[in-house]
Amino acid sequence: MVHCKPCKTPCVPNVRLSSTYGQPLTDGHAYRSLVGALHYLTFTRPDISFAVHQVCQFMNTPTDIHLIAAKRILRYIRGTLDHGLYYIPGPISLSAFSDADWVGDPNDKRSTSGMLVFLGPNPITWSAKKQLTVSRSSTEAEYRALASASAELCWLRTLVKDLGIFLSDPPILWCDNVSALAIASNPVFHARTKHIEVDFHFIHERVICKDLQVKFVSTVDQLADIFTKGLFSPRFQDLQSKLLVPVDTIRLRGDDEVPINYR
Repeated sequence: MVHCKPCKTPCVPNVRLSSTYGQPLTDGHAYRSLVGALHYLTFTRPDISFAVHQVCQFMNTPTDIHLIAAKRILRYIRGTLDHGLYYIPGPISLSAFSDADWVGDPNDKRSTSGMLVFLGPNPITWSAKKQLTVSRSSTEAEYRALASASAELCWLRTLVKDLGIFLSDPPILWCDNVSALAIASNPVFHARTKHIEVDFHFIHERVICKDLQVKFVSTVDQLADIFTKGLFSPRFQDLQSKLLVPVDTIRLRGDDEVPINYR
């Protein structure tokens, strides 16, 4: 596929893969090898995380539809070979974006959590992951995603402290769900939220101890949206531009103190 036609997004917008569609592949080894390589690529290409997350779920019994989806990711990569992460110096602060796509998986109705963490202006960790249980509401799905992002932020805060770096302000966790934010700050536990009590106590304790700030961000500015669903080209390219930049060459710091580029 070296000479394939590039495409603008790594997956079809608003379409989720299913285990019931397509004809089983006679030899799934090539599919598993391809998807494994794509999964490795997500370490430096956050823009393909959700698309790879989808195709990774069918490693046991892949079909021709799943192979087409994996090849689409290759077509997208073919058109963005010059894109990479670009790290620049900046203030040492931690912030994160958390999002969830409620019952997005058509096979088991589980939700997908998306998370993106920044150290200063630079993205350092991200994930697109299916939740372990079925959420009964969009609020629950968002709150479970919020809890996962909170745990990641707290771990990173401890790591930075162990490295001898002082953070002047608590990490900020941005979420676009008003109900989930209300649960995080409301000490009154309603009957409808008892099934997420553990996650509630974890986040609420962090907020009370001022180890974490939980704030609202509009859906338009929700960067973690790219990790929870397939997006249409304009929206995808807008979010992609906030994570990656075109990089002509890999340059290490030299006499001119050029910031490091990672492709």
